Amino acid sequence: MDEFDEVDFFTDPALIPSPYEYFDQLRSKCPVLTNEQYGLVAITGHDEAVAVYKDSAYSSCVTVAGPYSGVSFDPTDDDIGALIEECRDRIPMSEHIVTQDPPHHTRTRGLLSRLLTPRRLQENEEFMWRLADRQLAEFVAEGSCEFMAAYAKPFSMLVIADLLGVPESDHDAFRESQYGVIAGNLGKDQMAHNPLLWLEAKFTEYVTDRRSEPREDVLTALALAKYPDGGTPEVVDVVRLATFLFAAGQDTTTKLLSAGIRMIAEQPELQQQLRDDRDIIPGFLEEVLRLESPVKSHFRLSSRPTSIGEMPIPAGTTVMLLPGASNRDPRKFPEPNELRVDRRNVREHVAFGRGIHSCPGAPLARAEGRISMNRILDRMGTITIDERQHGPAGERRYSYDPTFIMRGLSELHIEFNP
Repeated sequence: MDEFDEVDFFTDPALIPSPYEYFDQLRSKCPVLTNEQYGLVAITGHDEAVAVYKDSAYSSCVTVAGPYSGVSFDPTDDDIGALIEECRDRIPMSEHIVTQDPPHHTRTRGLLSRLLTPRRLQENEEFMWRLADRQLAEFVAEGSCEFMAAYAKPFSMLVIADLLGVPESDHDAFRESQYGVIAGNLGKDQMAHNPLLWLEAKFTEYVTDRRSEPREDVLTALALAKYPDGGTPEVVDVVRLATFLFAAGQDTTTKLLSAGIRMIAEQPELQQQLRDDRDIIPGFLEEVLRLESPVKSHFRLSSRPTSIGEMPIPAGTTVMLLPGASNRDPRKFPEPNELRVDRRNVREHVAFGRGIHSCPGAPLARAEGRISMNRILDRMGTITIDERQHGPAGERRYSYDPTFIMRGLSELHIEFNP
């Protein structure tokens, strides 16, 4: 029995603070490693992960649920595509784009391209600059804050609300609601089939209203968007796409922002470097994504026999992708545990995935990070970690979300000079 079988990745609390040494141990054995306990194959290598992302033999139906999908396959032939479709409705999050396969995914992704237009993204970026200043003004004079609650969460929520055209009159109501975000905040025994139901009622109201009474606003464009072939989506399909974007767009960006602030608060020289040369902020954020990938794990299911490297993968095999491991593969990134703002190939990380399921919100997250970091450095001087909350240097205590899906801080207390 190897380390992967001895340590339960899904339940062992020792892996929550930092899984990276464990990932290195797995990779040292093999970048493609079988786990008998859960009947899956784990990918810790970079090239191997990219190969899986781009291989059409792998279904995304279990991307969120993995070994807890509630379905299993004992195929009698080499192609279980039809069996997957028969079981799809029983798999968590099956309503959403993240678990769809072509041709359904192709149509939904085409609809998405009509929502996230260059013009809309530009308008949203202009809103971000104003929002960053407004959000910082609420607490910056105090000289300290819990960064997640004070800035990262409300900022990322209001950015995606603006992108989707949620009326500003409803922003406060959205902000005050303590919504959970996708399945990453659910334990394996709490995996709801569709954890975004809490949003669907509101967006159904928006879409239905705009279809009956179109206006000159973003929600009307959302409601009237067509598939690439000219077909009109059902209201529920538009609503589910909007609600998934709303939830997923918040969680990833919140984790990126908090990880970046923690790093500059821990490294004064790096912080000063960013203050002196704002042009290196984008490269810094790519390194943050590489080193602290917000998605800890996601999954694929082989619909037919294939292989990863030299390992044969039978049909029905669950494959676990570990972006945080693949992004620290020394074969791809020399000195992988070091933060280098000038790393030449950093944009080749897989924090946003690859292939047909590459994150459509990646440009949005990058813009949020760049704008936030600029404004925070403008408005806060000498950012440091609050030692009363997290302990002195060398003895830091950070809490991370206890989930196998996402990787991110639960809270981050900082001090600064206004």
